[in-house]
Amino acid sequence: MKTLKTQSGIKGIPLLKDNICWIWFSGENVVVVDPPETKPIQTWLESEALTVVAILQTHHHADHIGGTQGLLKKWPKAEVVAAKADRHRIPFQTLSVKDRDEISLLGRRIKVIDVAGHTNAHVAYYLPKSKKEPCEPVLFCGDTLFGGGCGRIFEGTADEMYLALKRLSALPEETKVYCAHEYTQANLLWAQSLYPDDHLIEKRLELVSLLRSKGSLSLPSTISLEKKTNLFIRAKTKREFETLRIHKDNWNG
Repeated sequence: MKTLKTQSGIKGIPLLKDNICWIWFSGENVVVVDPPETKPIQTWLESEALTVVAILQTHHHADHIGGTQGLLKKWPKAEVVAAKADRHRIPFQTLSVKDRDEISLLGRRIKVIDVAGHTNAHVAYYLPKSKKEPCEPVLFCGDTLFGGGCGRIFEGTADEMYLALKRLSALPEETKVYCAHEYTQANLLWAQSLYPDDHLIEKRLELVSLLRSKGSLSLPSTISLEKKTNLFIRAKTKREFETLRIHKDNWNG
């Protein structure tokens, strides 16, 4: 049987109330995405004798960068990739990126996508399809796109968030979507309250509810699944999107 150190893949570690820190590993090396805290991540990595070579930051919120500096104390050579526009809020970044930049980690090409809206310097990281594992296209989208939902608009505008979601929904449909929070069940309950006869939403909600009842993550999703069941992705106009976002912000279901 293969040990973890001879494999490649992506593991999700649930942290805090509903955060998910994604650990992308290849052999003994790993890339950590949006670590909210240090200890649980470091404990798991050390138990598997893995080495952090890079940390991807999608935006500056504390529940996404809170564990980074602690991890750097253990792995000081790790690159910290973050938006150049957020250098003042992520000052420990070592590799500053902007929209359409390309970098390489663990033998995979990574494209940077500007997805401002949740914050005004939010980026996503897209790994195109590859012969190297994980071979399918991968998206680390932080708090822009969620399972069945999208992030709240704190610093940006509804127009920016609508555009960001359009950019992400244009990615290949088989793209695996690795969101930073486990919000899928709540998002689908909201969607079902608006569209009680939508069988695609109903079917997905049933599956997600089963997974969550067993303590399993509902993620990753796919772009294809979001296009079918995510009301924000399905919105045909900016006005429709903004109406949905306001409704969800005030929903108490």
